[in-house]
Amino acid sequence: MNEMNGELGQLDMIHRQPRAAVVQRIPYLRERARDRRVIHIGFADAGCREMQALSGAWLHAHLAETAKELVGIDIDEEGVSVAAAQGYEAYLADCRDPEQVERLGIEPADLVIAGEVIEHLDDPGSFFTGLRGLVAPGGVLVVTTPNAAGLLNVAASLLGYEINHPDHVVMFTWRTLTALMSRHGWVQERVRTYVPEVKELEPRGLKMRLMTLGVRVVVALERLIGRWWAPFVADGLIIEASAREGGREG
Repeated sequence: MNEMNGELGQLDMIHRQPRAAVVQRIPYLRERARDRRVIHIGFADAGCREMQALSGAWLHAHLAETAKELVGIDIDEEGVSVAAAQGYEAYLADCRDPEQVERLGIEPADLVIAGEVIEHLDDPGSFFTGLRGLVAPGGVLVVTTPNAAGLLNVAASLLGYEINHPDHVVMFTWRTLTALMSRHGWVQERVRTYVPEVKELEPRGLKMRLMTLGVRVVVALERLIGRWWAPFVADGLIIEASAREGGREG
């Protein structure tokens, strides 16, 4: 930045990425949750419940195996009802509204996980503000989300495709996500990346089989390149953060 006039220069747009290990998302989060009180935001996986159940990839069930206590919060009324009927402690609330969160009367947790949520939100900033009351003093917020700089969509774009959930409205890089979190009172503590698992589902014709094969090749490249050289080619981000004393930046 030019100190004389406060204007940004081109070099101000270049950011050194932090050191980050490539991990497996579910095993990593299982271990982070071990023997802790955990609040899992967006646990119901609306629209993906059947696929996650068939592939054994429902994160909430995995967390229940390692966490000391587990609480789920979601805006999906049906998902909350189903989980409650299965014996999970589950609440219906929109975490973008701090008053809704406060009315739940939930004890703050050592670990709050917002897994694959923020990419669905029109206003993720208010979501980060709303989560502050759920993290206990000294606790950690863990956010996972697709990585806008990941290799998979770069490869897909070369063939005229984009790979994205139909309900996603925003994607982040490491830099844009940590900048947004900082504006809403969070301090980055640790960064990891993860490579998505290609789920073993029934093939649907030659085109789908070929596309699945292509995805597997790119995912294998992500693992190789990510572990030995450039972890941010991986298609997922995991940001761990603590609450800044005093709240919002500035």
